[in-house]
Amino acid sequence: MTDSEHYQKLKLELRRGVIILAVLAELRVEHYGYSLRKNLSAKGLEIDEGTLYPLVRRLEKQELLISEWRMENNRKKRFYQLSDVGKQVLDKLTKDWQETESTLNNILEQ
Repeated sequence: MTDSEHYQKLKLELRRGVIILAVLAELRVEHYGYSLRKNLSAKGLEIDEGTLYPLVRRLEKQELLISEWRMENNRKKRFYQLSDVGKQVLDKLTKDWQETESTLNNILEQ
């Protein structure tokens, strides 16, 4: 395995956890799938549909999100947002992220 292959695998592992936190944070405001992808992309985080849709379904099964089908512009769309449990989990994960980031920055600066 080349250095590049190692790097790509590790980068993917690092990204997996970050995506969950980003999706939860973005869903503090209601979005449907496409608008969620678009907003995350505008903020610098690209997520393909094959990753995003299974993730939001899994988060909904875990009761972190709630969803609702509605008509918009003559199209049926599923809107997602954080549940009350999701808000609590996001707050805790955000604190954990900030602590981890601070600790890791101290380690990396040495």
